[in-house]
Amino acid sequence: MTDTRPVPTDAELAASLDGDFTSAYATVNGVRLHHVTGGSGEPLILLGGWPQTWWQFRKVLPALARSFRVTAVDLRGMGGSDKPADGYDKRTMARDIHELIHHLGHTSAFVAGHDIGAGLGYHLAANYPASVRRLVTIDLGVPEASWLEIPMLPGSDEQVEAISRGRGGYPWWFAFNQLRGLPEELLAGRFRPVIDWLYGHMLLDQASVSDDARRIYAHAYATPEAIRAGNGWYQTMRKDVIDLADHAPLTLPILTLAGELGYQALRQQMGPDKGTDIRVVEVRGSGHYVPEEQPEAVVRELLAFFGTAGAQE
Repeated sequence: MTDTRPVPTDAELAASLDGDFTSAYATVNGVRLHHVTGGSGEPLILLGGWPQTWWQFRKVLPALARSFRVTAVDLRGMGGSDKPADGYDKRTMARDIHELIHHLGHTSAFVAGHDIGAGLGYHLAANYPASVRRLVTIDLGVPEASWLEIPMLPGSDEQVEAISRGRGGYPWWFAFNQLRGLPEELLAGRFRPVIDWLYGHMLLDQASVSDDARRIYAHAYATPEAIRAGNGWYQTMRKDVIDLADHAPLTLPILTLAGELGYQALRQQMGPDKGTDIRVVEVRGSGHYVPEEQPEAVVRELLAFFGTAGAQE
């Protein structure tokens, strides 16, 4: 049965959070980005991933706003932001965020990104190092040559069994999202099963993401335009790998937070070739969607990592 209940607007969702949060828009780098901002203090930018919106940070925003002027961004192609035909390579999207930081009145900011936002945050620091004070990447590595070797088929019987038991590290969507046109035809108006499958396989605690939150995400990806835009983040990954190939390891402090399912892989991926000052921390009791499943741990780690930086505007 189709769920016909109305989905709250971004303004209504922002107003529902504890604290004074405001939903707003900014035109930067030729694209109109939606963002939600609240709190006071040094600037902190939050970048999310697929298939979610800024709402994925709802559990951490109120606590972070007590220490920072925090802004959760709908990336190019996400939620309330524009969904242009191109520009989904992370170098272009990094310029979006670089210009947004300045639009918000800052010369630099602390940055934390989850999933697609993690790779975007890394590109931002690589291309605009003066804009990023410290970087947190959450449960996704940095685009690298190994991503071009992800197998089309599960690589072992153990992997097949893990997928069948609802715990899988087989990222079929990396390939599916490369297709042009077909995902829109298949999923427009019926994206909820994708949301439930991903959470079903990559959450340890299913109750940590409510039905209301899942409805919000499904609504955000309900149109062909939204599906096409989200897929653009994946269709540009080969270019993302190429764009980073010649970059020297970053020298700013980087903290990588990893859920239990991806910790070992991220320990290997976030090595000295990515940065000279990287620490990888396992977040126990969490799958992939760490800000929703273990928000207290995320807040604790971000406050410790950013709060001791002592950087000023």
